[in-house]
Amino acid sequence: MPRRFVDLSIYLENDVVSDPPAFAPRIEYFDHQNSFGQMAPFFPGLQQQDLPDGEVWAVEMVQLSTHNGTHLDAPYHFHSTMDKALGEKKRSWTIDEVPLEWCFQPGVKLDFRHFDDGYVVSAADVQAELQRIGHSLKPLEIVVVNTRAGSRYGQPDYVSSGCGMGYEATMYLLEQGVRLTGTDAWSWDAPFIHTARKYAATGDAGLIWEGHKAGRDIGYCHLEKLHNLEALPPTGFFISCFPHKIRGASAGWTRAVAIFDDALQETPDGA
Repeated sequence: MPRRFVDLSIYLENDVVSDPPAFAPRIEYFDHQNSFGQMAPFFPGLQQQDLPDGEVWAVEMVQLSTHNGTHLDAPYHFHSTMDKALGEKKRSWTIDEVPLEWCFQPGVKLDFRHFDDGYVVSAADVQAELQRIGHSLKPLEIVVVNTRAGSRYGQPDYVSSGCGMGYEATMYLLEQGVRLTGTDAWSWDAPFIHTARKYAATGDAGLIWEGHKAGRDIGYCHLEKLHNLEALPPTGFFISCFPHKIRGASAGWTRAVAIFDDALQETPDGA
């Protein structure tokens, strides 16, 4: 049976809402005509018309955050230390230190599209969804959550859309041996606009970034700004999401892909 691939990644592109304006990527395109000024200094006396069809190269200059586009967050993004709850508090791993085996494992999709924007998912919600799909979590499975934000990508309300994973929901997954998770929303946590209202009403700073901060207790990674999760069944696929190797960084871009392959399912360790 041939392998089937489902692209789970968004584009890196200009003029599409994928981040707050101050954090948006910026891409400058040089095509085969306007890039001559880049090549000419290498070859004194060269005229553009001397080249075949007068064409030079195509090059793009990109200004990015490591958190633009579909990316994998390292434990270092969440806190300076990790694994406190495991009795061995240690320095958090940066993206170049994340174990590669975390990044290619069987996937599990939890469908939370019915939750309101800003809703904070609980451990009970996760357990109920796992019961609904008839799945028991196994160590190192990659768990992705399908929120309403996936349908709002590129729209003005994308960054404020979707539910978020709370501390107890995240810890429930980590305590089952999960070490890599993901969401199609801008953040693993509830959108800041909703959390800000709760913080203003309560003064409780523990509400801020609570899902991320679970990494203090058990180190883990998560994917953000996934896409096309509605195309996935609850189980029966692998996810590949190896990050770009940026030394000492808090995240790395990835081309996240779901892979359907009977042969992979028959391999005990998923190798």
